[in-house]
Amino acid sequence: PARGFASRKHKKLIKMAKGYRGRANSVYSVALQRVTKALQYAYRDRKVKKREFRKTWIERINAAGRQHGIGYSRFIAGLQKSNIELNRKILADLAVTEPMSFKSVVAVVKKPV
Repeated sequence: PARGFASRKHKKLIKMAKGYRGRANSVYSVALQRVTKALQYAYRDRKVKKREFRKTWIERINAAGRQHGIGYSRFIAGLQKSNIELNRKILADLAVTEPMSFKSVVAVVKKPV
């Protein structure tokens, strides 16, 4: 019980370092550095993930739009003029899974442009 708190803290950290290579999964001081860095990467990459998804959606919308003769920027501008409130995630999904629905959106957008 004298080392109760410290050993509990160490065990928790070593458990988080499970699967790491070398001393990083068994030596507290090394595991502490690795786990800290891993948590930093996790925090950063949760933000990057959102960026990457948005980038992918834009690429898909652009590719699908160009098949129907309209570029991405004109398509988005046309959506705003037409008061169509579909976000990029939904538009990208439409472009991939329901091309005919996307085509009808493009047709509506092309009129005011």
